[in-house]
Amino acid sequence: MLFVPLIAGVIETSLNSLLFRDRSMQSLSHRLAGKTLKLSLQELSTSLTLVFSINHIDVVSQWEQPADCTLLTRLPILFSLRDRQRLSALLRDGEVVVDGDMQVIQQFVTLIDLAEWDPAEWLSPYIGDVAAETLSQGVQSGVRKIQQWTHHQQDYLAQAVTEEWRLAPSKLEVLHFSDQAEMLNQQVESLAKRIEKLEKA
Repeated sequence: MLFVPLIAGVIETSLNSLLFRDRSMQSLSHRLAGKTLKLSLQELSTSLTLVFSINHIDVVSQWEQPADCTLLTRLPILFSLRDRQRLSALLRDGEVVVDGDMQVIQQFVTLIDLAEWDPAEWLSPYIGDVAAETLSQGVQSGVRKIQQWTHHQQDYLAQAVTEEWRLAPSKLEVLHFSDQAEMLNQQVESLAKRIEKLEKA
């Protein structure tokens, strides 16, 4: 696939600017130096391997040697790894499958979790401080509005389903109706027998 090297390049550039811009992060990354982490994403037909060095990460699509750790997941879940608190839950739910040295993924997730996620800082060298801050705030505002709209739609859907359920009888109501119908049927049969007796008398 032609776009795989492009994806690898974007991930590599993003990780290096995120993780190695600050000197304090460089000292934390020493634990991963010399390690490899293979990312197998369900959306891609190939895998990407992260090769860690002291102050740099290479992201390659062709890596012949076995990786120290292999991570199998989906692309949206990969972005959830920013929060190291979620790793255990993702592993338990099967959203993330890890094969190999578990410490590699734990240290990598810790590194990402401690990194500073400020898009304005990334953009300011290219477009200037004011424009970067304005753009960053605009994007954050847009994301908040999308989240609010999604939450509103979920609430609306939940209410619609609840109202629809109220229109349909519950299992208990169906059983009660069945019992009532059976009692009425017995009363009708009893009444019919009485009438029959009265007619014969």
